[in-house]
Amino acid sequence: MGEHEIDTELVQRAQKGDKTAFDLLVRKYQHRIAAVVSRFVRNPAECQDVVQDSFIKAYRSLPGFRGESQFYTWMYRIAVNTAKNHLASLKRRPGADVELEDAEFIEGGIYVQNNDTPEHELLREELAQVVSKALAQLPEEIRQAITLREMEGLSYEEIAEVMNSPVGTVRSRIFRAREAIDARLRPLYESQRVRP
Repeated sequence: MGEHEIDTELVQRAQKGDKTAFDLLVRKYQHRIAAVVSRFVRNPAECQDVVQDSFIKAYRSLPGFRGESQFYTWMYRIAVNTAKNHLASLKRRPGADVELEDAEFIEGGIYVQNNDTPEHELLREELAQVVSKALAQLPEEIRQAITLREMEGLSYEEIAEVMNSPVGTVRSRIFRAREAIDARLRPLYESQRVRP
């Protein structure tokens, strides 16, 4: 039985009142949802509150979940909306920082090997800052598309569903994001190549 089938089975059991089934879904996805929410909500305590609110909203909305999308895609959408609503209530703008590990997975960027020399650590930090700044300057819909693709690993079809956009639009947004990030990374990469 694949992941999608397992989730479908757990959702159906939860919809029939099996709280243990929903607990299993929470345990399975709580860390991924926390990672998503932490991109918007920086304060760890607030982040945990938003994650908890997201799962509460999902539980209450479960009777209306028809399985047209995967459970995680549906849960992701709830978490992002809950995080944005939380920030709106505090009159804050969503952040766009990227964790160092995330920077290593941006397609087309530089992959910096895990090397403990001070030079490599400095390069890793510089790379993370460049990617973070590049992402922060992208329009929100482009930033969301590249984040879903590169950091969440969603397919183009799943991203289209989450963003309520045609697949062609999603592809275009991701292409534009990669181009913008690559343009920022190129000088860094070239400066590394010319060093002795």
